[in-house]
Amino acid sequence: MADIDLYGVFVPALLVWAVVALLVNLVLRRLIGALGLYRLVWHRALFDLCLYLVCLGGVVTLAGRLT
Repeated sequence: MADIDLYGVFVPALLVWAVVALLVNLVLRRLIGALGLYRLVWHRALFDLCLYLVCLGGVVTLAGRLT
């Protein structure tokens, strides 16, 4: 599945998966912040980037298994 049809507009599937991963990432970042786990992280921006990439990989893997 290379493209997703949204009301006649073809959108790359990776873009849709990236938006879903961003939403998952936002929820996880709030949870990590609320639990105070950021104090264990050396470089917060680098950690957030890696967390997003892990979320994106998980969403793409899940989407591949569901289709």
